[in-house]
Amino acid sequence: MLHYFSRLNPFRAVRDLRRFLASRQRYEIFTLFGAAAVTWTIMWAFLIDSRSIEVPYQRNIIYVQSWPADRSDEAIKAQQSIDQVKKAEAIAAHEKRLKERQAKFKKIDDALRRWGI
Repeated sequence: MLHYFSRLNPFRAVRDLRRFLASRQRYEIFTLFGAAAVTWTIMWAFLIDSRSIEVPYQRNIIYVQSWPADRSDEAIKAQQSIDQVKKAEAIAAHEKRLKERQAKFKKIDDALRRWGI
């Protein structure tokens, strides 16, 4: 493997590129650079987009409650009503985050529609 890299020479690479470009028609060269520009633009857009949406770190710790076996039905129902309120708050917070994210994507979609995309 080391022998392979020792044969690489940047001057020969540039000379080879110049010979390749000299043997091509003008439209082929423009098409080559145009295709490379489009490819790099798409890759750059994906890179920028991957960094634009930050996902905050949230610890997801699940605690298990230990209940006595001789609990009454009233105690169970009271705890269920407390848990139902907490669950409704969590669902409402999740839906709010979902709506905010949808609004961001709608803003991007509207901008793309104005550009005709």
